[in-house]
Amino acid sequence: MQAPFLSIILDSITEGVFTVDRDWKITSFNRAAERITGISRHEAISQKCSDVFFPGVCKTGCALKKTLATRKSLLDRKISIKNRHGKSIPVSISTAVLIDWEGKIVGGVETFRDLSGIECLKKEIARRYTFEDIIGKNHKIQDIFKVLPDIAQSDSTVLIQGPSGTGKELFARAIHDLSARRNGPFVIVNCGALPDTLLESELFGYVRGAFTDAKKNKPGRFSLADGGTIFLDEIGDISLSVQVKLLRVLQENTYEPLGSNKALRANARIITATNRDLLELIRKDSFREDMYYRISVVRIELPPLRERMDDIPILVDHFIEKFNAHMGKQIVGASGEVMEKFMNYDFPGNIRELENIVEHAFILCHGEILELKHLPRSLDACQEEEDKSTPHVSVPVKTLEETEADLIRQTLKKFYGHRVRTARELGIHKTTLWRKMRRYGLEAGSCDSFD
Repeated sequence: MQAPFLSIILDSITEGVFTVDRDWKITSFNRAAERITGISRHEAISQKCSDVFFPGVCKTGCALKKTLATRKSLLDRKISIKNRHGKSIPVSISTAVLIDWEGKIVGGVETFRDLSGIECLKKEIARRYTFEDIIGKNHKIQDIFKVLPDIAQSDSTVLIQGPSGTGKELFARAIHDLSARRNGPFVIVNCGALPDTLLESELFGYVRGAFTDAKKNKPGRFSLADGGTIFLDEIGDISLSVQVKLLRVLQENTYEPLGSNKALRANARIITATNRDLLELIRKDSFREDMYYRISVVRIELPPLRERMDDIPILVDHFIEKFNAHMGKQIVGASGEVMEKFMNYDFPGNIRELENIVEHAFILCHGEILELKHLPRSLDACQEEEDKSTPHVSVPVKTLEETEADLIRQTLKKFYGHRVRTARELGIHKTTLWRKMRRYGLEAGSCDSFD
């Protein structure tokens, strides 16, 4: 084919195309390549490709170099380049070798497609499914988003329930930021991290002489939260004695610092959170029923990540953008294998675990795509452990599978088919229990209350 016709064909393609010889000098550069990079073909021709494109691409693993070394083409690999103005451009590249009539490699060709429009669309989707600092397109999260402004505008107490790592603090902060108290302080107290004596003094403060080391008055968290919001995390872990004193704040909006007999007025909205079943604690007499109804005027139930798997892709994109900014990297995404791994994992640690996994992968990744080799090995170990985590029962006349099936059947019968209680008794996750029930063909019985 004559050169003028080849040039016309290349210029008619919407993807950028350039070719190089064995010395890495650019031999052709089409019109789309000019448009995407902002570099004219006259400037590019005869220049080394590393002098035209962002050098970081070459240093972190040049796709074209790999293709020339292995003779294997690469398809749709996501990287980013910089145009002549230094702006980062996300592109999808494909590479191939150029071979002469004798079968000798004379150079290589690379095509690249501008993904800026797609990235803008992804950001728009992320913006649409972001509320304050919370991300989620799952219908359960979207339903919460819809009522969150109404919840924020009231001054009622709020109880946020959900497993650890589901973002309870983010929802509490969003309620505060949307409320009339937004200009006041947002004070966090982790009730589960402090023993009773310290928790009481932290909440209500103390006066000089209240105890041996009390040399001066110290304001409590309720005092520090005056005019704002106090967030009591892990509320299910507080003792009955502290519950009694907290109940007074909830009922009368007053409290007394340790060592004082003078009541102070509390002017802070109370938001609480827990990962525990408070109704179960009430049945065990370790949580006051009147306390429960005082803190749960409005109740928000946050689903675990395994129940909102459709949020994983946008969460991964969010964490990639976050860690790019923190670590100064230009990672553009996760491989299909990584995303498949995520979509088949239960995430017992929920969103916090996903974020930690992405951060771990970022540390090990020196290219532009997070791959399976960058994920922590513990990810596989956790999955294997979950699959194997069943109590050991020695019954010599039965196989391990028969013993396990009998144990599950008996425990289901004991709890009238309730999966959560059965799983808790067996010391396994309820998802694992469901998987084993399906494997052994077990029915839970007539009880439909499995969640």
